[in-house]
Amino acid sequence: MATVELRFSALPEHVRTARLVAAAVARRAGVDEAVLDEVRLAVGEACTRAVGLHQSSGVTEPVRVALIEDEKQFSIEVGDEAPRAAPGDRAPGAGLGDGDDAEGEDEMGLAVISGLVDDVEVTAGESGGLIRMTWPTTPAPLLP
Repeated sequence: MATVELRFSALPEHVRTARLVAAAVARRAGVDEAVLDEVRLAVGEACTRAVGLHQSSGVTEPVRVALIEDEKQFSIEVGDEAPRAAPGDRAPGAGLGDGDDAEGEDEMGLAVISGLVDDVEVTAGESGGLIRMTWPTTPAPLLP
């Protein structure tokens, strides 16, 4: 299992670099060329979401991206350090009509990622969140 790790300051200008690195590593791992645009877009959405969560929460830690090449699949994990409240911790009616658009934007980003990637896992808690996206790979042809 080969892994490439990338950490970057939570600034929008670094998202493009993460997208380019993800596409290059995905190509090398054997992800189908027809899917590389989806990989780029999904990583861009996940990283943009993490940057936004860091900025809105005042988190100074870097955004983490792990590109993991397994035998038959390629996974990308985008992690953030922005704390989330456990379900039920919000006051009744909180976020409804009070101008809190961040949650709506967060849900929209997750919907876009889910539309681009068939295999997505999203986890979040007090210590931050993680989006894990997985694509199948095709083995490299054996050279004579």
